[in-house]
Amino acid sequence: MTESSAITPEQVAHLASLSRIAMSEDELAALAGDLSTILENVARVNEVVGDDVPATSHPIALSNVLRPDEVGATLTSEQALAAAPAAADDKFLVPQILGEE
Repeated sequence: MTESSAITPEQVAHLASLSRIAMSEDELAALAGDLSTILENVARVNEVVGDDVPATSHPIALSNVLRPDEVGATLTSEQALAAAPAAADDKFLVPQILGEE
């Protein structure tokens, strides 16, 4: 990364201003250095990337481990509603929240 592409404290101050983030001069200088380092590392990685290297989102292939859906024992309506504070017409009865009928 060249000196001209390094992030300056003035650029960070401009972005902080746009974001409405108050930063001290020390914070601006530190963040400018950190961001420049990050950009240098990204540029270094881009140098070694070739056409023969496939893009990946994760270094290890991931797959979902799911069990097959199987119908099992279920509760009857009476069993499900047995401990409910209130029920009506085989349904849980809850307080009205929207003021609608």
